[in-house]
Amino acid sequence: MDLRVIIVTRLGNGIAIAVNPDLIERAEATPDTVITLVDGHKLVIEEPLPRIVELVRTWRASVAAEAITLARYGNDVAPPDEVDDASMADRTAQDSTFGRVLRLPSREV
Repeated sequence: MDLRVIIVTRLGNGIAIAVNPDLIERAEATPDTVITLVDGHKLVIEEPLPRIVELVRTWRASVAAEAITLARYGNDVAPPDEVDDASMADRTAQDSTFGRVLRLPSREV
């Protein structure tokens, strides 16, 4: 998984596109999901709005975790295991890279 972007699917043609979450100004459900980038470009995508929020939050958590890990341990740390977006989003706080770095307690379900 490339941690520099999120992958979304263009509505209509089903083509996967990579989007830098830092360039997203807003996302709207109108009823199709429309992402507006900071430069004004609009992307109409298949994923529902809650999934976009989840992808961006997961991406931001991975960036924060990597920054904390690098600040603590430098470049001597191995990169996190490769995981797909769905499994990463489903992992508990304890199992995530962010959770391990901050030693967050596991959530009891």
